[in-house]
Amino acid sequence: MRAFGSLVADALAVFLFVAIGLLQHGSPLTTVTVTWVGWTFAVGMLVGHLAIRSWRAPFAVWPQGVFVWAITIVAAMALRTLFGQGTETSFIVVTAIVLGVLMLGWRAVASFVTRHERRAVVSLADLEGSGDAGAVGPGTADSDDEELDGAPASGRDGGSRTADDEGPVPAGDDLDPTGPDGTVPDGSGTTGR
Repeated sequence: MRAFGSLVADALAVFLFVAIGLLQHGSPLTTVTVTWVGWTFAVGMLVGHLAIRSWRAPFAVWPQGVFVWAITIVAAMALRTLFGQGTETSFIVVTAIVLGVLMLGWRAVASFVTRHERRAVVSLADLEGSGDAGAVGPGTADSDDEELDGAPASGRDGGSRTADDEGPVPAGDDLDPTGPDGTVPDGSGTTGR
């Protein structure tokens, strides 16, 4: 729902920019003029949303908002050049500033307004993760390849171990059989070295 809201808010920002521009230049504010002037910006905005996948963090000023804004400007100016609609330097500068204020401004306000929701979600996730037997992280055995409390996975399942490992040594392990006095017992009471 927020992703759709982000798209609508950016479309309204583009429409507002086009409407202000038309009124400033004395052009009539009709469906035809708004469509003729605004379609390049609308296409650029859609390309920006798709390119940055803005639905992942629709209210984020960085990087989603900045990239959507920048791609909107670049794509719109490229289309305007391609269709002969004028791209004077002063127009590009004014467009970048006004759309920047509008497209990044609403995101900043939305991020500020919803900051408590994000904190609540993070806090709830922290609480749910603590003390959970199925939690994944340091000290948990979610995968055979992960370490458990600093011990390699191979030490847990009877693979290679060191003399510092705790617990019984499985039969057939590759530990050095040398005793504390440097001798190797061969099981018959004599030393084999």
